[in-house]
Amino acid sequence: MENKKTYYISVGAGEIMTVPNASPWEFMIQATDDEITRLRQLFDFNQENSVDDFLRTHVPFVEYHNDSTNDIHDENLIKVYEMIHQLGDEEARNHIESMDILNNFTSE
Repeated sequence: MENKKTYYISVGAGEIMTVPNASPWEFMIQATDDEITRLRQLFDFNQENSVDDFLRTHVPFVEYHNDSTNDIHDENLIKVYEMIHQLGDEEARNHIESMDILNNFTSE
């Protein structure tokens, strides 16, 4: 079993930090190197998907809930919050549960 380390997560910025005062953060988690790699992949994927979102913004008649790039972003964001919920401290879990984002989320 790998040793878990403490990380500080900023979902909006897609940042994973090892020190709490490096930048603003929302969630504290305990994770292995493999778990952090997976979380980093989720953040990176959303960053790559943002390029497609930007291109879609030039097509004004496509509504948010009918746009596949937004669906991909939303699904990926839920995976991020699921990981944070699983790996986070009690405060992180309680906050995510209060958001109700993990229960039957839909962008419509």
